[in-house]
Amino acid sequence: MVFFRTYSGEQDLPYIMHLVQSELSEPYVIYTFRYFLHQWPHLSFLAYPSDAANSDPIGVIVCKQSMHRDKSNRGYIAMLSVSKDWRKRGIASALVKNSLDAMKEDGVEEIVLETEYDNSAALSLYESLGFIREKRLYRFYLNGKDAFRLVLTVPPTERDSDSSSSGSSLEVRRGYRAIRVSQLPYDSDEEVSTR
Repeated sequence: MVFFRTYSGEQDLPYIMHLVQSELSEPYVIYTFRYFLHQWPHLSFLAYPSDAANSDPIGVIVCKQSMHRDKSNRGYIAMLSVSKDWRKRGIASALVKNSLDAMKEDGVEEIVLETEYDNSAALSLYESLGFIREKRLYRFYLNGKDAFRLVLTVPPTERDSDSSSSGSSLEVRRGYRAIRVSQLPYDSDEEVSTR
């Protein structure tokens, strides 16, 4: 089983920073993490290999939600990272779905993110969840790489409802969402970090 829970405070920060900094190309400072995590803790999830209190997280997603140009309620996926030893087990998909569900419950109209143009695993993951490529952003990252901006439009019927698509494999337990990894759809291209 893999358990998911929302960000719960500063004690989670070192684990999140380690996961993100070891897997993503962008060098985020602690204030960037705090900007997202302190304002939108309910949109950021950590994945654990069991419900044991001593286990370290194996995956994380960091998101935000705000009004875009004062006219649309927009969600944003800032960071997604899964430990190399735990990839190709559906964990990244489950993290994204948890965040999408939380944003939909808050009435989001669209969700956006950027990923490196050559990150085929991330592109495959997000496109399998309904995201489309909106545009290419040239030299977007500090390493000089281009990015694709991906967008998911949320139909009005999916807003303000519990649209959990994990079926019977998802359960809520003591503040955790538990999902059996073996029951998740397997995606051979899902070796992902967002960047």
